[in-house]
Amino acid sequence: MDRRLDLQYKAAMQKGLQTDILPKKPLPFEPAPTFLGLVEEELSKNTLSIVDLVNALLVQAHGLRASDIHIDPTDRGVKVRLRIDGVMHEKFLFPNTIHPEVISRIKVLSWLRTDEHQAAQDGRFRVMLPQGQPVDVRVSITPTYFGENAVLRLLADKEGDFSLDALGFSPEDQEKIVKAIKRPHGMILATGPTGSGKTTTLYTLIKMLNTKDVSIVTIEDPIEYAVSDITQIQINPRTGLTFAQGLRSILRQDPNIIMVGEIRDPETASIAVNTALTGHLLLSTLHTSDAATTLPRLLDMGIDPYLVASTAELAIGQRLVRRICKACITEVQNDKGEIEYQGSGCAVCDGSGYYGRIGLNEVLVVDQQIREAILEKESADVIRKIAIQNGMTTMYEDGLAKARRGETTITELLRAINE
Repeated sequence: MDRRLDLQYKAAMQKGLQTDILPKKPLPFEPAPTFLGLVEEELSKNTLSIVDLVNALLVQAHGLRASDIHIDPTDRGVKVRLRIDGVMHEKFLFPNTIHPEVISRIKVLSWLRTDEHQAAQDGRFRVMLPQGQPVDVRVSITPTYFGENAVLRLLADKEGDFSLDALGFSPEDQEKIVKAIKRPHGMILATGPTGSGKTTTLYTLIKMLNTKDVSIVTIEDPIEYAVSDITQIQINPRTGLTFAQGLRSILRQDPNIIMVGEIRDPETASIAVNTALTGHLLLSTLHTSDAATTLPRLLDMGIDPYLVASTAELAIGQRLVRRICKACITEVQNDKGEIEYQGSGCAVCDGSGYYGRIGLNEVLVVDQQIREAILEKESADVIRKIAIQNGMTTMYEDGLAKARRGETTITELLRAINE
């Protein structure tokens, strides 16, 4: 292991500098089989550098558009899987002999304890890729039966690339969202399971709202994208800085717009609702199955129906589905004789037939009828029916429209709706 490089990295971090941790001659970015062959060749010669191996994994994963790298020890070797477009792919299998060194290298980069092997540890570091692009890497290490595993989430600093159109919102839904964020106060909530794009949607709204005449403060866990000209706060439970405590502190910062990464508990929900009631625009996320379930969920957290009805303005339900690869999209005829689209698989999409992801969305506007339903403590089913009658397009309907246009497949739609 290149100890000199580690010391250089730590020295730069202590000075508060962003640093390039890649060595001058890292293993080249190659297709997976070639890359694995290079590693095996270096292992056979007993000349493999663990520093170069970890760096090459980062470059390889980023080149394949992976959001996560899973390094899992097993009885047959170290299994390396990449999550690409939301789907896990097993890419490499390394011998168990190099597993301790790989984990130690990741710990050194993340400022974690290298002598601790029986407790979970979390950290992060920043890497400059050969193309000059900075990527933040969030690290989670957990002891398992066969040894410590590591999950590395790659957080490219790309918030500026997103727009409501790029996220898959229809023109009608975009109009509803723009109208809601122009209001000076109230709550806008994004909902869906983990990995459904909720945080990306909130960052997109923050970017749209980020002008010189407003003060925007966020409290997040973690801060996924750095946004210029706004105040971003990372929660730290060890010091007592929770979402609830941070939200109380934010109110003393004289903000116009507040983003709370997630409403997790009744205390945070209560403070969030009262914040929206006192003249602030508040954006946050909840874990519910769809937009209509968001409002009863707040009631389940003990929030008074009057407060929910008075503050909620918009609920956005969403899922992510894989896009059909434009380089190999083809028309096929299904069993009913209807034309559908699918990707045949090519070098661009690594044979998967998909490239990138797009959102399935539904936007529920809290109008007078829905406010009355909230006051009556009606169920999510009743609220959903009212919203559909008043013009809401459901995620399923949005997905069917995207499949007809050749943006995704029916298979992807069904997978996302049923997960």
